[in-house]
Amino acid sequence: MYNIEKTGGMMMKEAAVMKLEDMLCFTAYATSRELTRIYRPILEKFGLTYPQYLVMVVLWERGTSTVTELGDRLLLDSGTLTPLLKRLQEADLVVRKRSLEDERKVEVGLTDKGAQLQNQMQSVSVDIFAEICGSFEKYLESLGQFKELQAKVNEVARRSD
Repeated sequence: MYNIEKTGGMMMKEAAVMKLEDMLCFTAYATSRELTRIYRPILEKFGLTYPQYLVMVVLWERGTSTVTELGDRLLLDSGTLTPLLKRLQEADLVVRKRSLEDERKVEVGLTDKGAQLQNQMQSVSVDIFAEICGSFEKYLESLGQFKELQAKVNEVARRSD
């Protein structure tokens, strides 16, 4: 165990070794893995993996997007995104085509089947987080805290690039 003291706005620790359960990075990682595990059986009913579901959520928001925009929004590289999009296209949920303005860009849009899936799935995340958080207010509070943390992590990551 180690002692954490707040001094001058900074946290100071006295320890030879930090314990795993005291590491924010591990807690975030473990939480992400468990959330994905909770989503898995629900998404399987719709024939989707969690990353595929996230692609669909972005397309439900935007209608169409380029592969690059999807990758930027979901923090996925094209090597991960391309086969994922191929499987969604094979399932007749999305269509991919070269941009008419710039043939180097590939645009991704929803098929009718993909658009209709939104109605069937619109409460998936709300239901999961209502159970986890207990109330919508607690959900919004947790979401705000995570977004604040993500913004700070992104800022530090940009500075270290």
